[in-house]
Amino acid sequence: MATSLSATAQQSFKTKSSDRDPYQYQVGFGNLFASEAVPGTLPEAQNSPQRCKYDLYTEGMTGASFVAPRAENLHCWLYRIRPSVAHQGFTKLPANPDLESNFLPLNPKVHISPTQLAWHPFDLPPASAKVDFVDGLKTLAGNGDPTFREGLAIHMYLANTSMQKKAFCNSDGDMLILPQQGRLDIQTEFGKLMVRPGELVVIQRGMKFKVVLPDGPSRGYIQEIYGSHYVLPELGPLGGHGLANPRDFESPLACFDVEQCPWQITYKVCGQLFACHQEHTPFDVVAWHGNYVPYKYAMEKFVHVGSISKDHIDPSIFCVLTAKSKQPGVPLADFLIFSPRWDVASGTFRPPYYHRNSSTEFMGMIYGVYGGRSDGFQPGGASYETGFCPHGVSYDEFKKASEAELKPMRIHEGTMVFMFESSMMFTMTDYAMHGSGKLHEHEPKMWDNLKGQFINHLDEVNADLRAAGLPELENSTDTQA
Repeated sequence: MATSLSATAQQSFKTKSSDRDPYQYQVGFGNLFASEAVPGTLPEAQNSPQRCKYDLYTEGMTGASFVAPRAENLHCWLYRIRPSVAHQGFTKLPANPDLESNFLPLNPKVHISPTQLAWHPFDLPPASAKVDFVDGLKTLAGNGDPTFREGLAIHMYLANTSMQKKAFCNSDGDMLILPQQGRLDIQTEFGKLMVRPGELVVIQRGMKFKVVLPDGPSRGYIQEIYGSHYVLPELGPLGGHGLANPRDFESPLACFDVEQCPWQITYKVCGQLFACHQEHTPFDVVAWHGNYVPYKYAMEKFVHVGSISKDHIDPSIFCVLTAKSKQPGVPLADFLIFSPRWDVASGTFRPPYYHRNSSTEFMGMIYGVYGGRSDGFQPGGASYETGFCPHGVSYDEFKKASEAELKPMRIHEGTMVFMFESSMMFTMTDYAMHGSGKLHEHEPKMWDNLKGQFINHLDEVNADLRAAGLPELENSTDTQA
């Protein structure tokens, strides 16, 4: 007797919760998601019905021009208990002296550095001061200005207090947030995300959110981009898979509060802060659908590629996310990571070769140890090289790598280092150069022993020149060819 077995999914896939992350997520990058905290809330076959179920209000949000190509057209529809327009007006807040948005050299509060810079780990606020995520924003570097709709800013957040009846809305740009110490419990209009060190989260322009610190004082890095959005890099000959796979990105499920009490929404507009007061929670979205959503990604899931024969492939192979500039083929910002992987190249100087790139590089460390830097490069600290500033490993690392027996080896075990790379030139803020107390320049003496060893081979060189019918070099320390 034939037996027929079958099973049917009762819902689309969502992740499982855990002790460290109690929330569940939808998966995918750039998807058109839909989520309902109360089943049946989303209107059928339309976005703006004459009257929503449960007398909810329809609210639309766009992340791109109305006429942007379909692949770049970002939007969402929110069905909420009270609309965002139900507020009591805006008042300007006192300026945060450590928050900067204008990085033009004409601004006397930003500075130019031709050399490499580094910072020891940035201090958390003292226990005597209550500092939340927004109050703890400290800008280090950037380019452009949000009014130009192109550029970026790099911030630290240094906080010891959870946000209470307070939310934040950045009207200037998308924020890529990297916790380094302590998890962030982030409530957004779309739902909740728990983000640990080793994960990134992107809160896109115009989205309201609040940050709770479940592990106490927290520190981390932020890259804010103006006028663009993060996308996955093209894979070219890699094909359809590799690097950061789309299915590993996670977006929240709808979650709402019913709460009628005073709230403050802090808006950042053109780098200035404004308070908007309202008598209801901003987190009252019962259902939503669209592709303009926050998301997170566990960087340990990154699929590394590299040379399996010889030499290096360009560091673009470490790119997790990229943001386009207005110039075709030139990124505004690339986000790269350096984490555990195999190194197997034969006959090759395996560390990064000495280089002078057109890109500006800003590096930070989430956890672990990263050798070859000058000194003081630790989790919670940072380093910086402007475009065309020569850099590379110390003499000791060079000598070790030049003489080592080349076997397949694991590198960067237990380490997560990232790079904010940009085609733009950066200026540095007052806080970075003077206010943090953590600045130190890379020590140039680390390269003093990179002597001109070529001179020790003049006999060999002259023999080769004679064999080629060319004049010999003179045996002098100022010999030129």
